[in-house]
Amino acid sequence: MTDIDNFGRDPQIRYMRRIFASLEEAQDKFLGLAKISPADGRLRQAREQALKLFERSWIAVLQRTDAAADDIAADIYLICLEKALTPSGFKVPEDLLSQRSDLRKLVDEVLK
Repeated sequence: MTDIDNFGRDPQIRYMRRIFASLEEAQDKFLGLAKISPADGRLRQAREQALKLFERSWIAVLQRTDAAADDIAADIYLICLEKALTPSGFKVPEDLLSQRSDLRKLVDEVLK
């Protein structure tokens, strides 16, 4: 059977793949700077929680701002990751916390 996969050619799918690639890249950089090992067993739970928080907040934050989704998606995700790391037992250095107070405020409002 020779089905042609048009799914990967869909512009919306390609766009979302770029968004999620930017999230992965931002996460990897953040974890490296925070000196959190990808092999740390606690990280899985924190990542799962961060994803839940991101899913709850991303669209709602986008509706409250003028920014483009791909411009702020990684910032929103990192704010959610920060929120998920502490309850999982990680210490996030202050200098790594997001400097986007506007987005942090919106995420906090949405997640209340």
